[in-house]
Amino acid sequence: MLIVFSGLPGTGKTTIASDLAAKIGAVYLRIDTIEQAIRNEGVLAHGVGRSGYRVANELARSNLRIGSTVIVDCVNPVAESREAWSSIARQSGVQLVDIQVICSDKQEHRRRVETRQIDIPGLTPPSWQSVQNHEYEAWNRAPLSVDTALLSSTKAVAMIMERCFRPNLQ
Repeated sequence: MLIVFSGLPGTGKTTIASDLAAKIGAVYLRIDTIEQAIRNEGVLAHGVGRSGYRVANELARSNLRIGSTVIVDCVNPVAESREAWSSIARQSGVQLVDIQVICSDKQEHRRRVETRQIDIPGLTPPSWQSVQNHEYEAWNRAPLSVDTALLSSTKAVAMIMERCFRPNLQ
């Protein structure tokens, strides 16, 4: 199974994605970590561009190939990146679960962005203005949506577990 968490910075997707990965023993791929490692190497003259997503795509593919469940934590803002995950799931013969994490309470979302503790050395946190200006295309097909203004991370993980991992009753 390939589970892709998408959403703007500060919505709570990293907390939920990492908690779910720990709970089910999945491989956890965080785009912020990959992109910062690339930046730290200083090998790209014009920023990371799509390279973080490309690396994550191939890491996901190789882990799916050996039977691991993979959880990806990313903004995933455009149809192109979403289609890449879909293609990897199809080619790997696994189910894709798209989960969009939002925070419908703008004040709370802003507070989270502005007080965010960065856990990746060297990563510059986004400003509230940059989050508001971030490109984020509408989805072609609706993903599972989690609103962290309404659900705690613990309840969100429980809901995702119920929807994605309940035994098939036939």
